[in-house]
Amino acid sequence: MRVHCLQHVPFEGLGAIAPWLESAGHTISRSLLSESPELPSLDSVDSLIIMGGPMSVNDENAYPWLVPEKRWIREAMRLRKPVLGICLGAQLIASASGSRVYPSPVKEIGWFPIHGIPSDDDSVFRFPPEMKAFHWHGETFDLPRGATRIARSAECENQAFQLGDSIIGLQFHLETTPESARAMVENCREELIPSRCVQTEAEILSAGPDEFESINEVMAAILAFLFP
Repeated sequence: MRVHCLQHVPFEGLGAIAPWLESAGHTISRSLLSESPELPSLDSVDSLIIMGGPMSVNDENAYPWLVPEKRWIREAMRLRKPVLGICLGAQLIASASGSRVYPSPVKEIGWFPIHGIPSDDDSVFRFPPEMKAFHWHGETFDLPRGATRIARSAECENQAFQLGDSIIGLQFHLETTPESARAMVENCREELIPSRCVQTEAEILSAGPDEFESINEVMAAILAFLFP
């Protein structure tokens, strides 16, 4: 499968996703939109992964490439290509679907629990009842029409959703590795104003190998679900 990654800034890449895709025999291509707004033909892409970034989906004046990006995502979904959106990526899926994206009442930055929502439908991805995930988001969204909520947290009702059988949006980062967590801290340090749901730099970077392994395992399950 030819998997195309929409990357918005250099420091938010695929992380643990890349080795999983490579080991599964998929090929990876990338667009780094902060450097070039060029998007490939959808004929050359089988599936799509949309990464995060510090901008808002509503910042179209500051980042005019958001307009064609949303249009491209909308067409990919219309063509029923598998799509995974992470943080900003999930918000872009929501926006491309016509849903509102807006500031969340509470920023979540750091390691906080999410809760999977039970389902008897085998076509819906199921999260564990509770797990700790890595977060870095200050916005949320209304669920796209027809989407199923598959995870929530105490502070954010729409932590993850599934649209149809091949589109998943995550507000949190399961692809994070120690290296990518450090890169996010180094590039977005100004956002770390400690509060109830914003951890300090030391707290974020104190996560041990078990925490990263745990979230990467769930990401691997999502990738196997979307990109068999």
